[in-house]
Amino acid sequence: MRVFVTGASGHLGSAVVPELLEAGHQVVGLARSDKSAAALTAAGAQVHRGDLDDPDGLAAAAAAADGVIHLAFKHDAMFAGDFDGAVATDLRALHALGDALAGTGKPLVATSGTVLFAFAGLQGSLTEADVLDAGPRIEAENAVVALAERGIRSSVVRLTPTVHSSLDHNGFIPTFISIARSKGVSAYVGDGANRWPAVHTLDAARLYRLALESAPAGSRLHAVGDEGIAFRQIAEGIGHGLNLPVVSIAPTEAEAHFGFLSAHAQADNPSSSTLTRDLLGWTPVQLGLIDDLGQGHYFDTGTTTAR
Repeated sequence: MRVFVTGASGHLGSAVVPELLEAGHQVVGLARSDKSAAALTAAGAQVHRGDLDDPDGLAAAAAAADGVIHLAFKHDAMFAGDFDGAVATDLRALHALGDALAGTGKPLVATSGTVLFAFAGLQGSLTEADVLDAGPRIEAENAVVALAERGIRSSVVRLTPTVHSSLDHNGFIPTFISIARSKGVSAYVGDGANRWPAVHTLDAARLYRLALESAPAGSRLHAVGDEGIAFRQIAEGIGHGLNLPVVSIAPTEAEAHFGFLSAHAQADNPSSSTLTRDLLGWTPVQLGLIDDLGQGHYFDTGTTTAR
């Protein structure tokens, strides 16, 4: 296929693009800067200049492709405090992509997150069958699934809070590492028994390719390797990597310690990928998060960057 990929030069895109190329697909990557364009060209992809604020350009690129993988999100705006604006931009971009593909039967693979359901109060292990009527980014997930009714082979990949690997320089794990460095301790809240699912970048990239190639219309998929790691274990891995004490802090201290990541540090988000594995024959084969923390790459000050 000729595949249009948004977010093609980002963390996940830098694994999805080679995954697609190695499988024989052609890739056209969205690039909003000369640096991104150069990285895509070097990887063997074609370049479409533009960004998420250009719905007409997105639609044109989608119409010229055999399928679309939508990875981009305005993380810079989100981390600057404009989460609502980033969410609205994402939804507009998806509408533009959907309008371009309507009635073609072509695949559109979009992105959501498992932790959204923890924030919504879902109890127990999240499965692909769990849905919400509304909420930040949930409207986009539901809109993509609904595109199946417009003749698009649409699917949504729900990513775990951390997609980890040596390619991850700006995600939640590097940010928690930066916080630990600045505070002099690696912390967890309470008993640290709240659970985080996780997936390796390369395993997630393979799932996106499989979804593009064969996911049924209207599918919700889980990119979940580790189903639920106690946050205390994550804090211990960070403490070991930085040679810092690992401490428990009270819930009342969480915001002062973790800042905007306070809710994430306390989220209990165990998630299953059983249905996804059965549907697409996807099996994670890369290191789990705790073993990946033990590799040391996250603690190289030349590659770990806080937002």
